[in-house]
Amino acid sequence: MSISERWNLAADGGRLLATAMRRVEAAIAALAPPSVAQALLRLALAVPFWRSGINKWDGFGTLNEVAVLLFSSEFQLHLPGGPYAYPFPHVTAFAAGTAEIVLPILLVLGLGTRLAALGLLVMTFIIQLTVPDGWPVHVTWAAMALALMAFGPGRLSLDHLLAAGNSRR
Repeated sequence: MSISERWNLAADGGRLLATAMRRVEAAIAALAPPSVAQALLRLALAVPFWRSGINKWDGFGTLNEVAVLLFSSEFQLHLPGGPYAYPFPHVTAFAAGTAEIVLPILLVLGLGTRLAALGLLVMTFIIQLTVPDGWPVHVTWAAMALALMAFGPGRLSLDHLLAAGNSRR
């Protein structure tokens, strides 16, 4: 067999492999359509913040004592030269508790998704400064928030529905 025949045989094998890989990738992509992946991503990011937020309240607009106590004495910002106590612990606890309820609801609905994801990314950064050893979980939350900010909520969202309604006008 000549060298050119060997090259042609190798090229044919490469084309066959490339075709097979494209078919496998298409089959995998069919199992995970982007709209479903984005909806699950929104839910996955919303759940831990919702669970944390729901534990900060005793009723509508009433922070529980534990939430205020955590921001008053337990939680500290680990910054250079620190750690430092949170400023205005009652206000900080109220803001965190509110954001941990409102932003996950927006994410699950897919309403204002990019803004809600940005809010949770900022919260993740602050949580990282509070609990530095939690970085493996925090980097996962940050990656999810960044993905939603970059790619949006997907078709299974109120954002998509509202955008489609506006484009018809």
